[in-house]
Formats: sequence, structure tokens, C-alpha cells
Amino acid sequence: MKKSVLLVDDKPSIAKIIMLYLSMYEIHYAENPIRAINWLCEGHIPDIIISDLNMPEMSGEEFLHYLKANELFSHIPVLILSSEESSARRIRLFEDGAADFIVKPFNPEELKIRVNRLLK
Repeated sequence: MKKSVLLVDDKPSIAKIIMLYLSMYEIHYAENPIRAINWLCEGHIPDIIISDLNMPEMSGEEFLHYLKANELFSHIPVLILSSEESSARRIRLFEDGAADFIVKPFNPEELKIRVNRLLK
């Protein structure tokens, strides 16, 4: 059975690149955290979540807090993508439960390796 990935990013162009490079996994795409939460609450439990940080309606940071505060989802590793390079913010995200962090623009091969590592 294929491992599953929940990809949350408000930019479809970024999502398409990620889906191409992670095609060995079953990928569900949500264009914002609200849709992702609705999908999760329908009973779907992915093996990993990849989330952009800066999104309208709900930030990736707020989404991470929601996930880690909910015992149904707190065990799922969350990889954060962001164009922001603030070390202090990255540290805060790791303290809040992020499993990994990649700065945009990123090399899709690096993303693939990091996802593979988190799924082992």
C-alpha cells in the first residue's frame, strides 16, 4: 500500500511540482488549511503532511498548532515549506512540533529525500 501525503499550499503551481516529484506516494492536495482540516476530519489520516507557512485564512503555523493539539493528528509528521528564512521562526516551529522545514525556492529532489527520510 502506498504511503499517503497531505499537501497544503495555496499555490497550485508549487503543488504540481511537488506532486510530480512525490508521485510514488498517494497525494491529497488541499489549497488551504481549512480544506485540509475538513479532509482530515472525514477520517483520512495521511502518513505525512507538507504545509506551506504563509497562506490566507489560516497560516501554516496555526495549522501546525491545530494538528499538534489534536490527539488524532498529533503523531503525523509535518514538513513546513516557507520563503521565510528566519532562524528564530524555524526554531519556534520545531519547538511546536514541525518535523522538518524547507526554504522556498527548494530543490524538489531535496524535498523528496526529506519526505522519504520522514516516512521510514
